[in-house]
Amino acid sequence: MLARFILNIAALLVAVNVVPGINIPSWGVLIASVIVLSLLNAVLKPVLVLLTLPINILTLGLFILFINAFMFYLASEIIKDFRVDSFSDAFFGALIFTIVSALLNYIITGSRKEKRNK
Repeated sequence: MLARFILNIAALLVAVNVVPGINIPSWGVLIASVIVLSLLNAVLKPVLVLLTLPINILTLGLFILFINAFMFYLASEIIKDFRVDSFSDAFFGALIFTIVSALLNYIITGSRKEKRNK
């Protein structure tokens, strides 16, 4: 769980550095933002996915990208120093955050599986 938290911090750092409309002024705000994003993704996201299931089916799952962007934007509304200028910045920030987080998680999980198989 701690490793996943650190990976999410790294993923959010990448998103902040790539998307110019996202600003996090300090490490404390970065950590608070990751905590809020994690809580929103654990509690609110499953409810939203269930409520928007017909739209997700029609769009072949692409509507999940907008749900991720909404989670990102909502986190910026909860944490006042975590600034996201527009919904498009939230969309691209969430996209980068998700991709980087998944890649880092895959790298870490893949190396653990290799060690177990040896």
